[in-house]
Amino acid sequence: MNPVWIILFAPLLSAALILIGARKSAALSAALSVGAVTFGFALSLKLFFAFQNDPSAALAPAAITWLLPGGDFVLKFGATVDRLSLLMMLVVTGVGSAIHIFALGYMKGDRGYARFFGCLSLFVFSMLGIVLASSFLQMFIFWELVGLSSYLLIGHWFERSSAAEAAKKAFLVNRVSDFGFMLGILIVGFTAGTFDFAEAAGKWSTLHVSGCLATTAALLIFCGAVGKSAQFPLHVWLPDAMEGPTPVSALIHAATMVAAGVYMLARVAWLIAASATAAHVIGWIGAITALMAALIAVTQHDIKRVLAYSTLSQLGYMVMAVGLGGSTAGMFHLTTHAFFKALLFLGAGAVIVALHHEQDIWKMGGLSKKMPVTFATFLIGVLALAGVPPLSGFFSKDQILLLALEHNKIIFGMVALTALLTAFYMGRLLIVAFLGKVRDEHTAGHAHEVGPVLWLPLVFLAILSVIGGLGDKIPQFIMPGAHEEPHAMALTLGLVAIPLIGFAIAYALYANNRNGDSVLKGIFGPLYYVVANKFYFDEAYGWLVSRVQGGIAAIAEALDRWVIQGIGMSGTAGVTRIFGGIVQRLQTGNIRSYAFGFAIGLSVILYYVLIHT
Repeated sequence: MNPVWIILFAPLLSAALILIGARKSAALSAALSVGAVTFGFALSLKLFFAFQNDPSAALAPAAITWLLPGGDFVLKFGATVDRLSLLMMLVVTGVGSAIHIFALGYMKGDRGYARFFGCLSLFVFSMLGIVLASSFLQMFIFWELVGLSSYLLIGHWFERSSAAEAAKKAFLVNRVSDFGFMLGILIVGFTAGTFDFAEAAGKWSTLHVSGCLATTAALLIFCGAVGKSAQFPLHVWLPDAMEGPTPVSALIHAATMVAAGVYMLARVAWLIAASATAAHVIGWIGAITALMAALIAVTQHDIKRVLAYSTLSQLGYMVMAVGLGGSTAGMFHLTTHAFFKALLFLGAGAVIVALHHEQDIWKMGGLSKKMPVTFATFLIGVLALAGVPPLSGFFSKDQILLLALEHNKIIFGMVALTALLTAFYMGRLLIVAFLGKVRDEHTAGHAHEVGPVLWLPLVFLAILSVIGGLGDKIPQFIMPGAHEEPHAMALTLGLVAIPLIGFAIAYALYANNRNGDSVLKGIFGPLYYVVANKFYFDEAYGWLVSRVQGGIAAIAEALDRWVIQGIGMSGTAGVTRIFGGIVQRLQTGNIRSYAFGFAIGLSVILYYVLIHT
C-alpha cells in the first residue's frame, strides 16, 4: 500500500478500533492513538526526504473513481503530494505526536480517557484528509469532519455546562462560515467544469471569468477560512474552545483546526490572485484580526485565554500575508507557529497540572524555581512568539512584516503595533506567572516540576522552536528559487527592537506589581474595560440572536397563525370540504348508480356530437 494512504488511514483505523472495543482498555486505546500518529510522523519524514532527493518521484497514489455523475464530469478520491502538503503533513503528525504523548500524562485518571484518544485520532485523520485532498469536494468532506471532531473534543467534559456550550458555539459558528465556503466551491467547480485543484487552477486563468464572479468566488471560499481560522468577525468561538482539555487546545491552536483555513488559502492562492478586490479584503481582515486579538490578550488573566488570543493574532498575520500575495510567508509562519504555540499550550498545561487546575496567572508567581524545565521551555516559546532572533518566530514573523511594509504602509503600522503588543502581553504573562514571589501560597506554594511524560514533549518542541526557522530553508522548500530581498540594517534593527521594547514595558509595569492591571486601568480608564470585555462581540451576537432573530421568528409565527392558518388555510380548507362533499356523494359504491351516471354522460356526449356535426 502507498505510504500516503497509511499515513491518512492509520488514525482512522485507530479511532475505529477504540470505538469498537479497545475503549474498554485505557492503555490499549492510548497506545493505538499514539502509535498511529507517531508512525504517520515517521512515514511523513521518509516521504519528505525522498521528495528532497528526487522531487520528480511519483509519490502520490493513484486516484480512485468516486462518483460518475454523467458526461465527462468525474469525481475522484485522490491525494495531493507536493511541497505544501508534505510540509503540512510533517507539522500535523510531528506536533500531533508531541501532543499525544503529553496527553498520556495530562489525561491520566480521566473517566473518558479512551474516548478522548479515540476523538484525537479522528481529529488527526480529518486534518490529514484536508492536507492531502486533491479536490474541493474531498476537502469539504474532511473540513466538516474536523468540525465534528472539534465539537467532540472541546466538549469532552460535557458534564460541565461551559464545555458543552463552548463546543456548541464552535460548531454553530463554523456552520455559518462553511455555508459560504460550500457556495464558493460550487461556483468554482461549475465555472471551471471540475472540482479538482490542479485542473481548476490550470483552467481558471483561461476562462476569462468576470471580475465580479471571480471576487464572489474568492470571498466565498475565504468564508471557510474566516470560520476555521477564527478571523474577524467569526473569531468568537476560539477563546471559548479553551474549555476543552489543554492537549485539545494545543492541537486545535497549533497543528490542526485553525491552521486548516490558512493552508486552504495557500492551496487556492491562484483563485485569490485572480481578484485584487478579494485579496485586498483578505489582507485587511487579517490585519484587523491580528491587532484586535492582541489588544484583548493584554487584558486577559486566564493563562490559556492569553494564548488563545495570541493564536487569533498570529492567524491574522498569516491570513494578511496571503491577502498581500505572500502565501509562502504565511505558510512559513504557520509552520514555526505550530512549534512554539504547541510548546506554550503544553507548558501552560504543565503549570495547570502542577497547580491543581488553577489557570489565573494572578494566583501564580515564582514558578521559575519550582518548575525549572517548564520555565526554560516556556521562556523559549515566549521569545519565539515575540520574534526574538535567532529563534524560529523571528524569521517567519519578520518576513510578514516586511511584506506588509512593501505592499501597504497602514497595514504595516497595524501589524508592527501588534508585534509590540505581542511581546508586551507575553512578557506580562511570563513575569506574573513565573518570576518574582509566589502570589498565592495556597495555589502555587506547593507547586513542583511535572513528570517526564509531560516535560519531554516540551523539550522536543522547544528544540523545534529554536531551529525551526532554519533561516530561509522552509520558504526555499515551499517555493524553490525564491530569494529574500536584502533590507537596510536600520530596518532590520528596527524590527528586532519592537519585541525588546514590548518586553521592557511589561517589565516596567509588572516586575514589582502585585495589584493586577491597576496601572493599565488607570491609564486607559473605560477603554480598558471595553477591551477586557472583548469589544462586546459576544453580547452583540447574543442581541442579534435574541432580538433580531427572535423578532423575525415572532413575525413569522404571527403570519403563520393569522394569515396562513387564519385566512389562507381556513379558506382553502372550506373549499376543499365543499368539493370533498360533492365527490363523496358521487362515489356511492352502488353499481346501478354508476350505470345511471354512465348513461347520462354518454347521452350528453352523443347530444353534443350530433348537434355540432
